[in-house]
Amino acid sequence: MIKCFIKNGNKLDIITDLSQLIDNEDKKSRVVWLDMFLPTQEEIIFVEKTFAIDFPTKQESEEIEISSRYWEEDKKIEINSYFLIVNDENPHNETVSFILQGNLLISIRYKELRAFEEFSKRFYYAPREFKNGYYIFSQLLDIRIDADADVIEKLSKDITKLRKHVFTDYTTDDEDILEKISSFEDLNMNIRENLTDKQRILTSFLKSNKYDVSLRADILIMLKDIKSLIDYTQFNFERLDYLQNIFVGMLNIEQNKVIKIFTIVNVIFLPPTLIASVYGMNFDFFPELHWKYGYIFSIGLMMLSAITPIAIFKKKGWI
Repeated sequence: MIKCFIKNGNKLDIITDLSQLIDNEDKKSRVVWLDMFLPTQEEIIFVEKTFAIDFPTKQESEEIEISSRYWEEDKKIEINSYFLIVNDENPHNETVSFILQGNLLISIRYKELRAFEEFSKRFYYAPREFKNGYYIFSQLLDIRIDADADVIEKLSKDITKLRKHVFTDYTTDDEDILEKISSFEDLNMNIRENLTDKQRILTSFLKSNKYDVSLRADILIMLKDIKSLIDYTQFNFERLDYLQNIFVGMLNIEQNKVIKIFTIVNVIFLPPTLIASVYGMNFDFFPELHWKYGYIFSIGLMMLSAITPIAIFKKKGWI
């Protein structure tokens, strides 16, 4: 599906039937944004011929080197940027491709992204604020950076909540806690990768002479915001590492308590077992064998040998 945004003075026309652009140079020249969502091969070929643009393949857009993430030519700029998706079971970074040529921005994406929906509403109600594709691209990144900040804020609250749980309500849900710590680390890693990618792209974009000078201040503000968010992701990594160390330490303490209990039980029952073993030997000469009070004596001796360690342990505060 393709949405075509055409500026008509201070108004905005949105069309999905691209055949209206055929042999209509006036309308085609006023197109400022083509948002291509899950485009078919026929749609890609049509746009390439209509606007004389070559699209990167999906494999090319997934490359991680900076030369593949940002490429500038005489007439156009190609950008592949990460957009974080957190509304499913597996948060990950989805690559969106952008092509800037003249006043036109073309975006190619294969997932529903909230930033695009939010910007589409802003663009529809205030089209005069976005002069061309460069303004649109800048605003899309700004919305995504704000969303990343919200994700980091929520992650920080979740880490704090988990830390309190470990210290106060922790019982035996070891696997759940380790799984949560691992999922938080994965999410934080994706956020950092996403922000670092935008930082590299905007730094390269800042060096270009194609965009309006009035956008420079906005780009610099976004770079400052990204830097502060990257610093915060590092802080979250440190908090998660600290939390994991604390949890492992508490886990060792709990295990030591169990081992201590088993040790105490062994020590308590060892003397009675020894006494029972002595009186269980089969020898002809056994002084207490025919003694009237022999059985009671052996039982009392075993009880005394069990009670004595317990009294000693309590006195020393071991139990």
